[in-house]
Amino acid sequence: MEPIGLAVVGAGYWGPNLVRTAQATPALRLRWLCDLDEERARAVLGPYTTVRATASYRQVLDDPDVAAVAIATPAATHFDLVRAALEAGKHVLVEKPLTPSAAQSAELVDLATRSGLVLMCDHTYCYTPAVRKIRELIHGGEIGDVQFVDSVRINLGLVQPDVDVLWDLAPHDLSILDHVLPPEVTVEAVAARGNDPINAGRLCVAHLSVLLSTGVMAHVHVNWLSPTKIRTTVIGGSRRTIVWDDLNPVQRLAVYDRGVDRAPAGSLGQDERHEALISYRVGDILVPALPEREALREVMAELADAITQRRPALTGGDAGLRVVALLEAADRSVAEGGALVPVQNTAVQNTAVQNVAESDDVVKEHA
Repeated sequence: MEPIGLAVVGAGYWGPNLVRTAQATPALRLRWLCDLDEERARAVLGPYTTVRATASYRQVLDDPDVAAVAIATPAATHFDLVRAALEAGKHVLVEKPLTPSAAQSAELVDLATRSGLVLMCDHTYCYTPAVRKIRELIHGGEIGDVQFVDSVRINLGLVQPDVDVLWDLAPHDLSILDHVLPPEVTVEAVAARGNDPINAGRLCVAHLSVLLSTGVMAHVHVNWLSPTKIRTTVIGGSRRTIVWDDLNPVQRLAVYDRGVDRAPAGSLGQDERHEALISYRVGDILVPALPEREALREVMAELADAITQRRPALTGGDAGLRVVALLEAADRSVAEGGALVPVQNTAVQNTAVQNVAESDDVVKEHA
């Protein structure tokens, strides 16, 4: 098959990474880099390139050789840019968060599925070898039932001009949580607190507690002000515990056969039931071998595969919608002093998602 024509929109912080990985993906052919500052786009491309630079988004959408667009612009612009691309018959890859509101995200998901087009969120961490292995271990039952999740993502800066630390950093952890949990486990509610100790005009430090449908709590700590960079996640199961340290190249992922066991009351004699039912288990540590693959290249490959195979992407618009709904609930919780706020049900109540796999005419026209 001919490579899929792609345009990247946004030549700022993340756009150049999309340009580089798109050009390294055989199934894609980068045709445009679009940015309001056309000279910045030209500087990203360099002098020796066949990729065209433009400041006109309409010019990109009017090009019949462009089948898909990858959007890396400020979150406030996502809704209009994604909607315009979908209405022009283009598949879309969009940076996190999908939009600033669940209502807007739901509208885009519905539009994409009704049109038979791929809407994919660039939840890059979900494509790392470590997170893929975590998902495999959880879905395969290797760690048993998930009993707790603790995630820390802190560093010094960058304080963003348009979003607070929740909307900047927490989407990474929330998208990972959404990706690795078993499909029958859903988010019920969230409690969040945060503050702005440097008077930046937005939250710079925040803590989220996420209540899952199983009654388990997942905790996320995000912080722009820490002089030390920490990216760790601990997922405790009834059989084993996963520890992921993203900054440790030697032991990025470890699986501990250590934990707490509780003897069922029925297994004890009547005279023993007043004794503690808790016992501690100390076993081996397994360090899985992880392949060295760049996550963003995997994102680009997934975009191409989803388009050519006429299927929803692994991190589709529905995943982006669930993350945005959780962030909205977190905002409400912060405003209410940390109260537990229900997360709205984002399940799409129609069969339009099947259109990606069934709409051959749309795919033939735009792929």
